[in-house]
Amino acid sequence: MALFAVLTTQNPTGISADEFRRRLPQGFAYFKALVDKGVIKHSWARVGAQGGLNIFQVDSHEELAVALYDNPISPHLTFEVFPLAEVSSIDPVAFEQDAG
Repeated sequence: MALFAVLTTQNPTGISADEFRRRLPQGFAYFKALVDKGVIKHSWARVGAQGGLNIFQVDSHEELAVALYDNPISPHLTFEVFPLAEVSSIDPVAFEQDAG
C-alpha cells in the first residue's frame, strides 16, 4: 500500500462558477464514498484555498489516478500529488552510513 497526499483545488474551467457550485455536491459525494471505502484515510478542507487535502491509501499510481479522475467534477479540479513514507519506514542507520 502506498500513501499519497493530494491537494485538490477548484478550477472551474469551461463552466460558470454557478454551474460548478451546482455540480460540487456530486464531487463531495464521490469523495465521501472513497472515505467510506478506506481509499481516503484522512480528509480536510483547506480554509481560504477553495479545496482540500486528502491522504489516499492505494495499491498503485494507477489506482490513485482512477480515484482522482473518476470524480464527476475532476475536469474542474487541479491535483497536486505528494508520495508519502511513514517515518518508521526510514532507516536512520542508512543515513549515517551514506554520510561516512
